[in-house]
Amino acid sequence: MRYQLFYWPGIQGRGEFVRLALEDAGAAYDDVARGKGGMDRMLAMMKGGRDKRPPFAPPFLKAGPRVIAQSANILFYLGPRLKLSPRAEADRLWLHQLQLTVTDFVKEIHDTHHPLGGELYYEDAKPEAKRFTGNFLAERAPKYLGYFETVLKKSGGPYALGRKVSYLDLSLFQLIEGLRYAFPKAMARIERKIPGVVGVHGRVAKRPRIKAYLASARRIAFNESGVFRHYPELDA
Repeated sequence: MRYQLFYWPGIQGRGEFVRLALEDAGAAYDDVARGKGGMDRMLAMMKGGRDKRPPFAPPFLKAGPRVIAQSANILFYLGPRLKLSPRAEADRLWLHQLQLTVTDFVKEIHDTHHPLGGELYYEDAKPEAKRFTGNFLAERAPKYLGYFETVLKKSGGPYALGRKVSYLDLSLFQLIEGLRYAFPKAMARIERKIPGVVGVHGRVAKRPRIKAYLASARRIAFNESGVFRHYPELDA
């Protein structure tokens, strides 16, 4: 099957968690909105048309007749098909639970630069962003990353589910990459307490298809329009 991924063309954002899984598996896919007429097609699908189940927002994936939205939900669908999730139902649900925790984490990362809502620019909420980010870096980021560190220890490692890589490990890689971009000073401090998660990042970065993807034009560079944004005044 050739998949069609729909996401905003100029940012990594939440779509990157899906891209990493597709790339690691060597799956055939089109990043639709980055192609000619792709944005118009994506927006038309969001409006619904004849579809009784329109997606609210990207990312969403078209797999044959199915349209599946939400990063964690897409990965739950793709996992068995890309051999990035276990076969047993209990294990797949545990993996999905972990990915939903990533979703919660990403929301808080987003709120470091949009603490009052997505409709306002960062420049409209600088004092609130500074206060929110101070707590995020002191309490929330260490708590989330510390939880994943505990998961790795209990699994026996070197990956979240044990010896075999899953889409959650690819997501942990993206979290570390993004947080290093956004908060390099704070991450230098935080990473000392999460060697297991940092180790997953390193192993994923060396995977042949991921390494090739990161060096390709398909990998959009981090920028100040995505989820992970670097504002030096927030990095403490």
